[in-house]
Amino acid sequence: MLNQTYPYYLANQPQTSKAMLDVFDKYSGKLATRVAMPDAKATEKAIAAAVKAAKPMREFKPWARQAVLQHCVDRFSARRDELAEALCIEAAKPIKDAAGEVTRLIETFRIAAEEAVRINGETLNLELAARLDGYHGYTKRVPLGPVSFITPFNFPLNLVAHKVAPAIAAGCPFVLKPSEKTPIGALIIGAVLAETDLPQGAFSILPLDGAHAAPLVEDARFKLLSFTGGQIGWDLKARAGHKKVTLELGGNAACIVDADQGPKLDKVVERLIFGAFYQSGQSCIGVQRIYAHADVYEALKRKLVAATKKLKAGDPRDKSVFLGPMIDEAAAERLHGWVMEAKQAGGKILCGGKRHGNMLDATLMENVPAGAKANRMEAFGPFALLAPFEEFDEAIAMVNDSDYGLQAGIFTDSLEHAMRAWDELEQGGVVVNDIPSFRVDNMPYGGVKLSGLGREGVRYAIEDMSELRLMVMKR
Repeated sequence: MLNQTYPYYLANQPQTSKAMLDVFDKYSGKLATRVAMPDAKATEKAIAAAVKAAKPMREFKPWARQAVLQHCVDRFSARRDELAEALCIEAAKPIKDAAGEVTRLIETFRIAAEEAVRINGETLNLELAARLDGYHGYTKRVPLGPVSFITPFNFPLNLVAHKVAPAIAAGCPFVLKPSEKTPIGALIIGAVLAETDLPQGAFSILPLDGAHAAPLVEDARFKLLSFTGGQIGWDLKARAGHKKVTLELGGNAACIVDADQGPKLDKVVERLIFGAFYQSGQSCIGVQRIYAHADVYEALKRKLVAATKKLKAGDPRDKSVFLGPMIDEAAAERLHGWVMEAKQAGGKILCGGKRHGNMLDATLMENVPAGAKANRMEAFGPFALLAPFEEFDEAIAMVNDSDYGLQAGIFTDSLEHAMRAWDELEQGGVVVNDIPSFRVDNMPYGGVKLSGLGREGVRYAIEDMSELRLMVMKR
């Protein structure tokens, strides 16, 4: 069970307040717990503490950073069931999926612990001409300084981990604003960090609402803003001033099923079902657009519809449930409206399409017009559309006909098609013989176009949170 209340964390210390944030069980709609909310003075104190902690964090040795991160790995492992239950309640994530996210939280901190002691520089050969005889260059990475993080509701543990763990490994103090819809996981992470010997002020975790988060974006004392969320990220970038900004802003991921996949359709369908409807489709790289060669289209459609209809929806605490509710009724109502709009424009609902409060049936459509919101925008819910293609170039063009470019998938036995997809798809990543939803926590992850700027993945985030320093020496 959740605690009755949770504190926020200011300069490594738990804090209570009179102002409280209600956190609801997303399935039952009942009050689950309450969280202390910081005020403007607390936010200012958190920023000032992070600035003061910059030097101690820079001097906090790599082995000590590794020890902190390893402590987190051990404690998260010990609190695995508690973390999974919190996810199940505050995010309505089916309990099996919640357990999987806890595993990824642990893995992300473990990877960061390994990287903390191998942040290396290089030796440069500068003797490129006679006039440069005796000159040598050396580089090293140093912490950027105080950084700010804003994270969304859909992965309340692992998306926090992808910011917090690299910051500790890099030696950067941070202030984090988790989603006010799902703050509990981040606060449990804070409780574990408070057990360590991180320098005072190394971290603050503030469950602010969006209206009071402006200092995390605009304050010039922060050297980097890392934001994961929706298209508001571009507005935040415009307000961020001279600091570095990394943005992960979602997508409408597509997956190609090539003509040679006929004998493998059962496995392809299994992966597409997972990618489209895992955690009710509320994933930035959830499968939204499925393009299948005409030779396999009808068979794939038939198998997808049959498999989708078998998905069990209901209480996410039930281990047999695959599909839980969306984060709130407004989200479900929005996507249901897009489905109805696409239907009125000529789209055909193959299965699903009904809404019950914040529960939306797993929905498949075909003949969705190219300009429909369900095609052009990020569905971020249990929805996918199907369309056939005749030539591989047509499939490439269909995937690229999007304002987003986070990740794409392709199922093919053709090396030529796999390489062409890698060369020609306008995406941050291309996954061959699996869904675009595939992600491992050490790989570079991020997108192009409206999907954002920069790359996550522990080592790549560490590079963003550090600056390269050069020394030139003449013998």
